[in-house]
Amino acid sequence: MKYLVVGLGNKGDEYTETRHNVGFKVAEKIAETLEAPFTTTNFGWIAEGKYKGRKVLILKPDTYMNLSGKAIKFWMQKENIPLENLMVITDDLALPFGTLRMKMKGSDAGHNGLKSIQDELQTQNYPRIRFGISADFSEGRQVDYVLGKWNEEEKEKLPERIEKFSKACLSFVFAGIQNTMTAFNGK
Repeated sequence: MKYLVVGLGNKGDEYTETRHNVGFKVAEKIAETLEAPFTTTNFGWIAEGKYKGRKVLILKPDTYMNLSGKAIKFWMQKENIPLENLMVITDDLALPFGTLRMKMKGSDAGHNGLKSIQDELQTQNYPRIRFGISADFSEGRQVDYVLGKWNEEEKEKLPERIEKFSKACLSFVFAGIQNTMTAFNGK
C-alpha cells in the first residue's frame, strides 16, 4: 500500500518560520522519523520512506499554497494513490494554537490551499489534519498574522506539537483514519 502525506506551505526562506508553513514542518518531521531525505522533483520536494511495511511519500509542494492542488493531483496520478490514502497537513485559524483536528472530509473553510486541492481533485472528501494557529490578530491583519513568525510562547511549544502531528500522520498510515481520529483529535 502507498500513501501520500502532504505538508502545505510556501517555498522561500521568507516563509520558513511562518505559521502558514507548519505543514512543511510536520512533513519534515515525518521524513526525519522515516530517515527519508527530501529530493527536488516535479512540483516540489518529495521524500520516500517505509512505515510498518507501507510505502509513504511525503510531499512539500513548491507551487505556493494557492496552487497546492496541482502538485497533489500530479503525485496521486503518478503514484496511483487512492484518495483515502492521501493526508493533507494544513494550518487552521479557527483552532487554538497547537490543536490537532483530523477529518475524513470537509470544506476549505476559506483556506486557499484546501480550495486548490478541492478544485483539482473535484471533491472535498479527502483526509486532512489541521494544525491550530489561533486567530490572535486584529481586524484586517489576517494575512500578516498567517505569514508572520511564531511568537516566543508558540516557539517553545512548537516542537512537541509537531512531534504529535507527525505521530498522528504515521498512525493514519498504519491504523487508518477512524482509529487515528479517536486517538489524536483534540489532543
